Amino acid sequence: MFPILAKEAIAPAFWRFVIKAPEIARKHKPGQFVMVLLHERGERIPLTIAHSDPAGGTITLVVQEVGKTTMEMGTLPVGAELLAVVGPLGTPTHIEKVGVVTCVGGGAGIAPLLPIAAGMKAAGNTVYSILGGRTKDLVILREEMAAVSDEIFFTTDDGTFGRKGFVTHALADLIAEKGKPDLVVAIGPAIMMKVVSDMTRKDAIPTLVSLNSIMIDGTGMCGCCRVDVGGQTRFVCVDGPEFDGHKVDFDLLIKRLRAFLPQEQEARQRFLATHQCRAMQGASNA
Repeated sequence: MFPILAKEAIAPAFWRFVIKAPEIARKHKPGQFVMVLLHERGERIPLTIAHSDPAGGTITLVVQEVGKTTMEMGTLPVGAELLAVVGPLGTPTHIEKVGVVTCVGGGAGIAPLLPIAAGMKAAGNTVYSILGGRTKDLVILREEMAAVSDEIFFTTDDGTFGRKGFVTHALADLIAEKGKPDLVVAIGPAIMMKVVSDMTRKDAIPTLVSLNSIMIDGTGMCGCCRVDVGGQTRFVCVDGPEFDGHKVDFDLLIKRLRAFLPQEQEARQRFLATHQCRAMQGASNA
C-alpha cells in the first residue's frame, strides 16, 4: 500500500499528491511515470512523476480530474492508501548539455516538464520555458518552473495572464528574438505537440514530445499504447513516452485518444451521480 502524505489543490480540478514510495523515489529519473491503481475494483492509470525525494522516500504526482479514476482520486484524503503504484516506468529523458533548451508546456503537460527542465538546467543548459493554458488558473507550477528556467514566458487563450494566444505564438517570437534553440521539449495536449512539431520541423530544430496515449498495463504487453513513429509501431510505455516530434503520426494518436470517448463520458457521469448521491445522503444524516 502507498499512503498519501500530503494533498494540495493547485488549480481548478488539479491536485498535487505526495505519495510514500521509497523504491520508486530512489530510482526515478526525469521523463518516467508510474501506473496507479486506487483499489481492487479500479482501473490502472499512468501518471507522470513531477518530483521525487529519494531522501524522504516520496514521489509527487500532479493529477488533473478528467476521467472517472482521476476524479475519484481527487476525493481521497491525506492518510488514504493507494493499492498499487508501479514504477518508475518508461525510458528516462536523455539529459545532456546541448546548449539552449526551450521547454514548452501546456496544461497538465507542465507537470512532467518540470523534472526535465530541472535536469536540463542542472546539466548546464540555458533553459527557456513557455507555459500556456486556457486561463491563468490552468497555467500550473509557475513558480517551480521559473526556478529552473533562465527566462520564462506565459500565454493564455483568454488573455487573463501573460500573452494572449498560444504557446506556438510565444515560441515563434522567442526564436525570432534569440535564434534557434538546440532542442525543444514540448509536453501537453496532442494537438499542441503536433503544432509545435510542425513549426520546429520547418527550422530543423530537434524536438522531443512526451505522448499521452491510452495505456493499460504499462509494460508493453497489451499493445494499447502503440503509436506510429517514423512509419514504425512503437509502444509509449516502454519505447517512450518521449519521441522525436517530427516523426510522430499525431493524427493517428489523436484518433486513438478519442476511441473510447463515449465510454469515458458514461463512466464520468456514473461516478458523478453516485458521488453526489452519497454526499447528499451524508448531509441528510448529519
